[in-house]
Amino acid sequence: MSFPASNGPCALTIGNFDGVHLGHQAILARVHDAAAARELSPAVMTFEPHPKEYFAHLRGHPELAPARIYTLRDRLAAIRACGIRQISLQRFNAHLAAMPAEDFVTELLAGTLQARWLLVGRDFRFGHQRRGNVELLRGLGQQHGIEVEVMEDVTDPEGQRISSSGIRQALADGNLDDAKAHLGRAWTISGHVLHGRKLGRTLGFPTMNIRPPARCAARAGVYVVQVHGLDTAPFAGVANLGMRPTVDQSRRMVLEVHALTEPDPLQARDPAFSKARLQAYGKLVRIEFLQLLRDEQRFSDLDSLTAAIQNDVRLAYDYFSRHGL
Repeated sequence: MSFPASNGPCALTIGNFDGVHLGHQAILARVHDAAAARELSPAVMTFEPHPKEYFAHLRGHPELAPARIYTLRDRLAAIRACGIRQISLQRFNAHLAAMPAEDFVTELLAGTLQARWLLVGRDFRFGHQRRGNVELLRGLGQQHGIEVEVMEDVTDPEGQRISSSGIRQALADGNLDDAKAHLGRAWTISGHVLHGRKLGRTLGFPTMNIRPPARCAARAGVYVVQVHGLDTAPFAGVANLGMRPTVDQSRRMVLEVHALTEPDPLQARDPAFSKARLQAYGKLVRIEFLQLLRDEQRFSDLDSLTAAIQNDVRLAYDYFSRHGL
C-alpha cells in the first residue's frame, strides 16, 4: 500500500515513526531541508504493521509485538505536520519480508519512489533477514543515483537516546511527564466518538467512547485529560483507559471520556456546551493526557464504581483549579 506512489524524485527516510518523537522530528526536519536544497519532494517510507509485530504473530507470540504509542491516523498526521509531502505506507507482509535487500533498493527506493537522497540511522537494516546494512546501501545507492546520508541518534539534554521504546516504557509506567519530554508534546489519542453501552449516563457520568491504538502502550487507568475538537476551546475531562473490568468481560480496551461541566465554576459554559457534547457522535476528537490519577481496578458493585468515579471527577477538578485549562 502506498499513497501517493510518487510525487517525482524525492528525498527519503525510512522507519516506523511510532510517536513521531523529538528524534523522529529531527530526522524529518533534515529530510525537509535536504529536499528543499535539492528541489526534491520530502518523503517517508513507513510500515503497517510494525515489522516486529508481523514477526511476533508469524512465530505465534503476539504478546511480543511492541505496544503502540499512536494510532496509524495519528502517526501519519504527525509525519505530515513535519513538512513531509509524500508518505509511502508499505504493508509489511510475507512479500516484503522476503524481498532481497538488492530488490528493496532497486524496485522500491530507486524505482517506485524515485529516491535521489536517503537518510538512515547507523544501525539501519533492510531486506530479507535484515541482510542489508549501511555499507550495502551506500554501494547500491551509487549504482542507482541515490545519495545516502547517515544520522546519529538524537539525545535529550541528559544524553539519553530518544526512542519509541523509552516512550512506551514511560507510558506503561504512567509517567506522562517523561513521555511528553521525549515526544515534544503531550501524549494524545485521536478518534471518532463512538456509541457505547450508555452505562456512564445511567451512573450520572455520560462519556464519549474513542477507540485507542491496538495494543496501546499506556498504562490502564484513570487520567485527567483535555478534549479537543468539540468546540473552539478544549474541554476539561476525566478519562478511563482500559478494559472496564467491573462492567465488561470482553477484555477489549476502550477509552471513555467524561467532559467536566457545571456546576463547577471552572467549567461554567453556556448551553452550547451541552449541545456540543450531545452532537459529539461521529466527530473526530483529540484527547490530551495530562496526569494519571489511579490504576484501573475492578469494583464489587456499581455503587462502589460510582463512588470512585465521583472521587476521580473531584480530583480532576482539583487539577484544573491548580493548573488551569
